[in-house]
Amino acid sequence: MVFAVSEDVRLGDGTSAVEAPEEGRPRFRLRGAVPNAVGMRFHPRLPFEDWHDLGQRLSTYASASQWWLGDWLAFGQEKYGRRYKMGVALTGLDYQTLRNYAMVCRRFPLSRRRDSVSFAHHAEVCALDDEEQDQWLERATAARWSRNELRRRLRSSAGTSANADDDLDAALVLRLAVERDRQERWHEAAARCARDFDAWVVETLDREAEAQLTTD
Repeated sequence: MVFAVSEDVRLGDGTSAVEAPEEGRPRFRLRGAVPNAVGMRFHPRLPFEDWHDLGQRLSTYASASQWWLGDWLAFGQEKYGRRYKMGVALTGLDYQTLRNYAMVCRRFPLSRRRDSVSFAHHAEVCALDDEEQDQWLERATAARWSRNELRRRLRSSAGTSANADDDLDAALVLRLAVERDRQERWHEAAARCARDFDAWVVETLDREAEAQLTTD
């Protein structure tokens, strides 16, 4: 959808600069800026305070759009079966990114989402149980942690260093070469269980191993 913008800038001398939207287009109102598909144009006399406020609003929109896209994909998966993939392809959006968004959305129903922290904060604690998620998000809100600071605190709490991703001594890394269709099915199954993909794979293999090892 193309949004037309009604630009309304209140300048220091009390005057107003307004750019009216074209007839028949939905209005998306920003003070002092006109966005389009490839950028944003600013009024040369935009006051610092308005520029700062706009940055905060854009940050909110960026986080909200991730929730919106995740919910959109989750709804399509549940409502339209395998047809949803055709809809995703037509949008030109990246399917892997959308699937990651949807996983977080499934893990956090609307009643548990917090607008005091970003979507990225929720994604960081996605693999934890509900109680731990709430505790960490409350701490992040109270201390005003960034996403990176929350990640650092989580790693520290788990007894790992900030460079834990590069330290593979304590774990065996398995690499599997599988067909793309099979990989997509696995990812979709994990998403429907609202589980992190790596955790879902480990749990599934553990269940199968237990079943085989306990068979008489």
